[in-house]
Amino acid sequence: MTSDRSYLRLDHDTVVVELEGGEKKTLPLLAFGSIVVFGDVMLSPALLRRCSEDGRTITYLDFAGRFRARVEGAISGNVLLRQAQYRALDSPSRTLDLGSSFVLGKLQNTRQNLLRCARENPDVSDSAVLRTTADLLADAIRRAARAASLDELRGIEGDAARQSFTVWSRMVLSDRECFGMSARSRRPPLDPANATLSFLYTLIAHDCRSALEGVGLDPQAGYLHALRPGRPALALDLMEEFRPLLGDRLALTLINRRQLTAADFETRPGGAVMFTEAARKTVLSAYIERKREEVFHRGSGKKMGLGLVLHLQARMLARTIRGELEHYPPFLYR
Repeated sequence: MTSDRSYLRLDHDTVVVELEGGEKKTLPLLAFGSIVVFGDVMLSPALLRRCSEDGRTITYLDFAGRFRARVEGAISGNVLLRQAQYRALDSPSRTLDLGSSFVLGKLQNTRQNLLRCARENPDVSDSAVLRTTADLLADAIRRAARAASLDELRGIEGDAARQSFTVWSRMVLSDRECFGMSARSRRPPLDPANATLSFLYTLIAHDCRSALEGVGLDPQAGYLHALRPGRPALALDLMEEFRPLLGDRLALTLINRRQLTAADFETRPGGAVMFTEAARKTVLSAYIERKREEVFHRGSGKKMGLGLVLHLQARMLARTIRGELEHYPPFLYR
């Protein structure tokens, strides 16, 4: 929900959205897997209580997409699965194996993005640089598979991420002056490209956390990302393989199709770059549509919506932690 000063209330099994000026919209409650609100949006006590009872999470973000608060009901899930999850944290070999899978999934999907952009770019010079960077990531994949420690693995992943963002501008086909960049800036994002990526990454992290909670895993007990109070480390682990698909690629699509322009951003005091309200809605709609796009999932042998893949991967991660699978198989996009 993005409309400022709107009010959401429950009417039996329907959510009524009241906007400024008296306009109303109604949506069935069953259509909501979770609720994410941006800025000054209010929810009625009855709706909060019902979402809590149904296991529907409510996440509050500010207009820049930064996390502010989260409302959820009683913790559910298999206590034995969580016990196995915590025990795996004490095994260096298991944490390295799981962390390696997350990194390999991210690097392979990032490499596919680079190769696709190289094919679609009409500039011969840009295409050559993108292919060279894809070759560097292929080498990073080989090194990550042989990493002897989490620190070594994290170093390989960090170097590969910097290499891919260094050539970001060569993947931009529309208005490079506005959407080009050579490095990530996060808190705050300092240019439109970083603002778009940060916003999309926030949405992916939210969906990954919901998927993990849905199978009974603790989203804070991760293996690749360091454990910190309040940090959803396992959600950040799982989202690594989806950053290139639901984040980087979608951002480039919106930019190259001119669905986002320089007019969709505003600079705040201190240099932070943020979406306008209209642009935020554009990106949210595109994100929802992207999750509906059907892809082939090799683990199941079926085609399904990309949003459903998140939940299936969370289930496969749970099976790996329980010992039903020897290694966690990341989702690789073709």
